[in-house]
Amino acid sequence: MRDELRRRLIETRAHDPGAIAAAAASRPRRPLIGQTGRLMIIAADHTARGIIGVGRDPMAMESRFDLLDRLTVALSRPGVDGVLGTADIMEDLLLLGALDNKIAVGSMNRGGLQGATFEIDDRFTCYSAASIAARNLDAGKMLLRIDPGDPATARTLEACSNAVNELADAHLPAIIEPFMMTRDSSGRHNDLSPAAVIRSVAISAGLGTTSAYTWLKLPVVDEMERVAEASTLPVLLLGGDPPVDQDAMFDSWKQALALPTVRGLVVGRSLLYPPVGDVATAVDTAVSLL
Repeated sequence: MRDELRRRLIETRAHDPGAIAAAAASRPRRPLIGQTGRLMIIAADHTARGIIGVGRDPMAMESRFDLLDRLTVALSRPGVDGVLGTADIMEDLLLLGALDNKIAVGSMNRGGLQGATFEIDDRFTCYSAASIAARNLDAGKMLLRIDPGDPATARTLEACSNAVNELADAHLPAIIEPFMMTRDSSGRHNDLSPAAVIRSVAISAGLGTTSAYTWLKLPVVDEMERVAEASTLPVLLLGGDPPVDQDAMFDSWKQALALPTVRGLVVGRSLLYPPVGDVATAVDTAVSLL
C-alpha cells in the first residue's frame, strides 16, 4: 500500500469515523449473480477468530496493511465478484474504494475463537442481519460447527436459525458454513468424511422458517457428487489452508465446480497467500476454473 493511502486510511479512522457510514451508504452495488451465473468471492474473516497463521507461518496475516494489499490485488482481478469479511476489514476496503460494484458479504459469528475452551460456542460477535442491511451489504455468512458431544452446539444452532430468519426477512442471502466435529487426544477437528459433510448439509439446510435465501459454503471432499445431492440449495466451495500441492487443489475445485448445485468459490488464504506464485496469478487461475 502506498504511503499516502496508508496515511489517509489511518487519519480517516482517527479523525472522521463518520466517513465509513457515508462510504457504505453511497457504495455502488451490483446483482448477486452476474451474467456468468458464477461467483468468485475472496474470504477475509479469519483473523477475527484468532487465525493469523497460513501454512507453516504462524503469523502470516499479522500485518493488516499487507493483508489489504493482497485483498485489493485480488479484488482488482477480472472475474472476482467480491469479498467476505468482518466489519474492520470491510470498512478498510470501503474507505479504499475497493468494494464499489462488488459483492460484500458480512461475517456474522466469530466468537468461537480458535483453540479456546469455548470454541464450539460460536457467538454472533460481528455483523447482525440488521447491520448487514443497514450498512448496504449483500449477504451474511455464518459458521456452524456441530459437536454432538458438546451442549454448546445447541446455542449456535439456535443463533444460526435466527440469523437465517432475519436475513430472509430482509431478502438477503444467508451463507451457512457447516462442519461436523470429531474429537481425539489432540482436540477437536472438522470431520471431512463424505458422510459427515452430508449430515452437516442436512442439518444446516433445515435451519429457519424458510430456506428461500439460504446458501451453503462447503469444503471439497471425496465423493462430492453425493455431497452436492444432499440438498437443492446453492453451494459455494471453500478453500481452507493452502495445501502443498496447489495443482491438485485447483483440479479438485474444477471437478466440484461441474456439479449442478455448485455456483462458485469462496476462497481466502489459498489465494491470498499462495504457496507458489503471487496473488494475481493464483486468483486468475481460480477464476479460470469458473
